Amino acid sequence: MKVHIRKRKNSKGDKFNLSLEVYKGYSKNNDGSIKANRVTTKLDYYLYTDPKTPTQKTHNKEVEKLVDIIRAEKEKDFINNKYGFKPQNKGKANFIDYFRKLTNERLASKGNYGNWDSVLKHLIKYSGENTSLESIDLEYCEGFKKYLLETAKTSSEKNLSLNSVTSYFCKLRAALNTAVDEELIVVNPSLKVSIPKEVEVKREYLTVEEVKLLFNTECRYDVLKRAFLFSCLTGLRWSDINLLDWSELKKEGENWKITFHQQKTKGLQYHYINEQAKSLLGDDVQNSGRVFSGLRYSAYMNVALSQWVLKAGIHKNITFHCARHTFATMQLTLGTDLFTVSKLLGHSEIRTTQVYAKVIDQKKIDAANIIPNFNIE
Repeated sequence: MKVHIRKRKNSKGDKFNLSLEVYKGYSKNNDGSIKANRVTTKLDYYLYTDPKTPTQKTHNKEVEKLVDIIRAEKEKDFINNKYGFKPQNKGKANFIDYFRKLTNERLASKGNYGNWDSVLKHLIKYSGENTSLESIDLEYCEGFKKYLLETAKTSSEKNLSLNSVTSYFCKLRAALNTAVDEELIVVNPSLKVSIPKEVEVKREYLTVEEVKLLFNTECRYDVLKRAFLFSCLTGLRWSDINLLDWSELKKEGENWKITFHQQKTKGLQYHYINEQAKSLLGDDVQNSGRVFSGLRYSAYMNVALSQWVLKAGIHKNITFHCARHTFATMQLTLGTDLFTVSKLLGHSEIRTTQVYAKVIDQKKIDAANIIPNFNIE
């Protein structure tokens, strides 16, 4: 439900008559048409449409403050269950327990679980274990942002980066959006909080030559090697590769195709894969079951990945997600257009993909500048 102050000009056009409008969603009429459910209450206040004198301007300011208080009180009435719009005690639920439940839902897929778990720990440090949903207001959200900016520390006792602050606060916002969808609360107060703009960071990737080196270098865990290289050739995320099932692999004529729901966005995605990528799945095609059986999200797998990269003679800080960056930069380097790469990566907005185009532009600049100066005698 949403509460608004509506303004309508009077017959003379010199004043706005004010009313309080409560929006309660949509319903269907008997004929199947959609009708918006609104309850409007006329208020005994008005605003001048074009205030000119100091008296009129002061009048407008005072009335605007007053009606905003009325609107906020009406909104608070809904939250406090005065009108029976939602069952009793929903807002009394423990927010930390609720956030923990949302975090655990991401555990199975590893889809952003680490970030959610970090935010959960910071929320507990900020406000303790006993925080009710109804106590999450604008002041709480502003305070959590300030905590992230000034107090929160990383595991190495450093201040959080601005990108981490933005990412962590967005997790709080997402949790409250879910609570609104589930009608546990009426409004999401975090939407009124401005958050720092993310700083673009360097995206590490492998060149075509470096991918060749990895193909020809032995890794302690064969499943890790195959999964990482499969990501380099397809752009799939760890979470999607980890849960890739044989039932999602089909052959269409001479081509192999995988159809799946992305763990991060839940959007339906399909990929045609070439024979080289298909060979990384193994020869024993089955009807169902995990394709990369034995792949684990763990510290020892991460160490094995770093050792494999170093063994290949590559001195870069490579994580599994760098394989996705590698796929994007390889595709653009080899001439695939930006729109197609965006679709292959499953991006909902092409601007998300444009960061990779900047990498390619820099390579072009470097190539231009590598030519020696022939004017020097």
